[in-house]
Amino acid sequence: MNIEEFYDADPRRRPSTEVELGTEWRDTLGVRYEISWIADTGELYSMREPVAPEREDPFGGLHVRTGPSAPVAGMTVAVLASIATREQLEQVLDGWEEEMDRPNSVAWLAGRLRESGVAVAGS
Repeated sequence: MNIEEFYDADPRRRPSTEVELGTEWRDTLGVRYEISWIADTGELYSMREPVAPEREDPFGGLHVRTGPSAPVAGMTVAVLASIATREQLEQVLDGWEEEMDRPNSVAWLAGRLRESGVAVAGS
């Protein structure tokens, strides 16, 4: 879903305080994620930028995505975890500032959420 659909789905989201936890999280393909937490719902969510329709391999070859794996327009939103308080958020994600800039930093984030027992199903 896009960010507007996400906010529209729960009226508590828009007026709530949000804590941004970085805008430069990356996966193994270099796709960028923005991570934020909504105080009134306890939701930790990501906004993922669209996957580029083409990528270059290490040898200079260009690969184009087609069909059902092709990206959709705009950022997509997903709820990653349910974290009740700001204090718990800080405990679960202690050290995130250093981890965000590392390659495949979303793997660190996903691991922390699973280890802490706050990850929602499928994340």
